[in-house]
Amino acid sequence: MELLQPAALLLLLLPLLLVPLALVARKRSGRRTPPLSLLVVAGSGGHTTEILRLLSCLSESYSPRHYVFADSDKMSEAKIRSFEQKRAETFPKSQFTLHRIPRSREVRQSWISSVVTTLYSILYSLPLTNKLKPDLILCNGPGTCVPVCISALLLGLLGIKRSIIVYVESICRVETLSLSGKILYYFSDYFIVQWPHLKEKYPKSVYLGRIV
Repeated sequence: MELLQPAALLLLLLPLLLVPLALVARKRSGRRTPPLSLLVVAGSGGHTTEILRLLSCLSESYSPRHYVFADSDKMSEAKIRSFEQKRAETFPKSQFTLHRIPRSREVRQSWISSVVTTLYSILYSLPLTNKLKPDLILCNGPGTCVPVCISALLLGLLGIKRSIIVYVESICRVETLSLSGKILYYFSDYFIVQWPHLKEKYPKSVYLGRIV
């Protein structure tokens, strides 16, 4: 199975894909590209590590960056702060914020109770997303991204703010999509997979090879 080289994709393809997507959400005035508000959904396990690898190739135009993660996630904040501290050495004017929301579903939580907690998480996310009004939402599979993206979709339907949603399925998903992916496949503007089998199974997706 032939895969594209990660470094080339991160430095070339992904920025070229994300820049025009974000610009759709904002009218350009003048020659200089305005800052693009980016909302990043982080998650426990390897989700935060993967998403930070994607962010490492983005320019300073993606500022401020608003990170959202579950209130029970104890590791993501430390990883994000470390990443932003290193990024500030290159982009000293770079800005970011951290936000916690209730986790929509815990590991081994029953499906019935998950419906209730997810609805609660959506209600909690709605005023936060309305406050941040991101131009672009980037996520890669943690359960937390579902309520965040749904709240953004609701704001778009209400005519308050139209956000572009880019979903990058985790490299770990080889044969099937994650539960978050199965839901957001139908609602995301761009759905990126890292294995050709998933592209064949889900034709709407965009296959860029291995990017993390």
